[in-house]
Amino acid sequence: MENYTYCLYWIISILAIFSILIPSVKNTFWTFRIFDYPRFQKFVILIVLIALWKFAIPEPTDYDKVLLALEVVFALYLLYIILPYTRFGKTMIDKVKPNADETTLDILVCNVYQHNRNYQKLIDLIKENDPTVLFFLETDEEWRKALAVVTKDYEYKIEVPLANTYGLLFYSHFPVKNYEINYLIDDDIPSIVADLEYNNNIVRLYGIHPTPPVPQENPESTERDAEILLVGKKAEEYGKPAIVFGDLNDVAWSQTTKLFLKSSGMLDPRRGRGMFNTFHAKYWFLRWPLDHFFVSPHFRLVDMNVTKSVDSDHFPIWISLVIRNEDTEDQLEISDDEEQEVDGKIGEGIEKGDAN
Repeated sequence: MENYTYCLYWIISILAIFSILIPSVKNTFWTFRIFDYPRFQKFVILIVLIALWKFAIPEPTDYDKVLLALEVVFALYLLYIILPYTRFGKTMIDKVKPNADETTLDILVCNVYQHNRNYQKLIDLIKENDPTVLFFLETDEEWRKALAVVTKDYEYKIEVPLANTYGLLFYSHFPVKNYEINYLIDDDIPSIVADLEYNNNIVRLYGIHPTPPVPQENPESTERDAEILLVGKKAEEYGKPAIVFGDLNDVAWSQTTKLFLKSSGMLDPRRGRGMFNTFHAKYWFLRWPLDHFFVSPHFRLVDMNVTKSVDSDHFPIWISLVIRNEDTEDQLEISDDEEQEVDGKIGEGIEKGDAN
């Protein structure tokens, strides 16, 4: 029995360590990129393994001690990765209280899961919170019709219902001065750009939903990475108040997201506040942040929450913002090599996609 426990401990430990090393491989194939997601879960597994080491290996050899040392080192590495997305991390934008006469910009984002037909839960959530902006993903014609009972109260609409799980619905109480429906990488995956008039400012909103790197969708992350980074470049070139949001099918700590923050100059309101896990709503032990808000330095945070389930595989996520003076202190700097990497990834994605 002791030999069985010893062997099992080593097998699990080696698998855990390899699962941590795999994301460092710069390969876009899904078998590498899927390991970007469960960083916190891998950290918990390592902590458990460290705690069980003495019980599983009562008479350790030098090799067993090396294994323990590796587990400790990799646990510290994972802690370093996830710490910015806890309350112990440094925030990127300040939290403020709005002025008494100030209207906040409240945005609700939800990947509804197209095959979910429990429309009422999302309808009730909208009625309960009355956000100023709504953005719904995986929405087909049935979802558009079902939500009309509440979205009829939103004067400004951008509706792209699709049956391929990439439909988008956008609604706003604030005036939309201009908007575009773009197909940046793939000719069947839309994104939106909307110029919103908010508190005597024009705020440019980018709503996106790139493909995930999973076998049934796209075996590589090339197109996903390119769309995220391309939108970031557009936001940086715009240079005025802007927000990028949606289901990015990528986690906050991935290399692509870091490149996005550096190349776009955008800030992540999650940092220093929590992970705000939105996926998977059905499995508490497999959750990570897939739905995001990234804001230009013109914004301050009023509040941000993951809301209750609407029977989707994603939880809705909601943010409340106000505009203040531009504060670029916490923007991440980008090196020349990273700039070239961004341009290369965008070029590869455009070449691989079929929208151009």
